Amino acid sequence: MLMRILRSTDYRRMPWKNGKGETVEIAVFPPDAAIDDFDWRISMATVAEDGPFSVFDGIDRTLSVLSGDGIRLLVDGQGSIDLFQHSAPHSFPADTATSARLLGGPITDLNIMTRRGLWRHHVSPHITTDGPFAAPENAFSFILALDHCRTTGLGGGEGTILERFDTLALAPGEGGVAFTPDYPAQLLITELEPAMVRQK
Repeated sequence: MLMRILRSTDYRRMPWKNGKGETVEIAVFPPDAAIDDFDWRISMATVAEDGPFSVFDGIDRTLSVLSGDGIRLLVDGQGSIDLFQHSAPHSFPADTATSARLLGGPITDLNIMTRRGLWRHHVSPHITTDGPFAAPENAFSFILALDHCRTTGLGGGEGTILERFDTLALAPGEGGVAFTPDYPAQLLITELEPAMVRQK
């Protein structure tokens, strides 16, 4: 996979596994995987009411709030945690009973899910004015734009405009990406690597 832009207008929409909402799929592997047999999956969802989350056997999950007043997660065996737009991404097992309670109106969240023992993931915030991002040697990287921004290769060039919720996908070790320093646009970076790769 070479560097490519995934436009939010092209994301695939489908019902939640439990049928109580809609998810917007950004990327999935294998590419033709269904909701029950993916190795990893990146998606967004709008949570409009309190209720249980879908259960995914053998899956690890990280959730980040992208818009709205916030959400309270109740994960069996872990207690509750309140998540807001400024909160750090929160990881939990997707095969543990989990329910959500809205802290205001509807929210939109980002969900990263990887099959335990096959893949692992890390999600981190980044500000465009913090400097360039270099793709790790062993991980696929997906950069979700939370604001309108412009990218450029480290060697210069015209760059590419990313609209809100567009994603830049990078293959392992695929150089670096810089952003024009016009203003501090917010990004969320997901790194996905095979579980057998040893951490240095």
